[in-house]
Amino acid sequence: MELYGYQVPKMAALLVWAVIWEIIGQFELVMLFPPFTDVLMAIPDVITTPSFFEAARITVLSYLGGLALALVIGVSLGLLMGLVKPADALLNMWVNVFLSAPLSALVPVIMILFGMGMPTVIVTVFMFAVWIIALDTRAGVLHVSSSLLEMSASFGASRWQRMKIILLSALPEILAGFRLGVIRGVKGVVIGQLLVSIIGVGALFALYSQNFLMAHFWALILILFGFALGLAELIGRLEQRVEYYAGARS
Repeated sequence: MELYGYQVPKMAALLVWAVIWEIIGQFELVMLFPPFTDVLMAIPDVITTPSFFEAARITVLSYLGGLALALVIGVSLGLLMGLVKPADALLNMWVNVFLSAPLSALVPVIMILFGMGMPTVIVTVFMFAVWIIALDTRAGVLHVSSSLLEMSASFGASRWQRMKIILLSALPEILAGFRLGVIRGVKGVVIGQLLVSIIGVGALFALYSQNFLMAHFWALILILFGFALGLAELIGRLEQRVEYYAGARS
């Protein structure tokens, strides 16, 4: 980021918001926002409690289960839409509808179908993440160069070998969709645990808010943000390592 001819690190924007937060907290302008320094000091208290480790275990298992399911179904659905035009005409509208729909409203319906507990949270994570993965995979498949497929056919490639070429060529978009799905999945796991049965981090959010432990409440949110952004950054670095596939398509 460039400001008045000077290169400013991207983290500077976060520092500005942290200073504003600290000022609001110190002057007690809003009761729900304690000083940012109090939130930072509450992080060790949050992560060292036994309840946090149990909540983290439940949350991570639910999150990874839903995300793995979303990756498998999303990539498969995107391949189907990108390769089969009738399937794309049938499914594309519905995928876009679910992507833009307020999925939080569907959580009670999911709860009725799957009961109270971890299965509902897994399905909620899946619902939040799968659609963006499917659409980005579809976009990647549609950008595969026809010359690559013609060359594979001329060399007598098998169906599996042609599918491998398509997957590798669409890999940048697949990873981009997965990175966005990772972030949306964090939202899904929190909403699922809050609205369904108050398990995992949802139980901690409820505990802190009911007892007005707002520093601990925001500390838990920062931990979740750090978790989501850390995963997204790892996938982003993997995207950079496979960018040459996108360049080979042009």
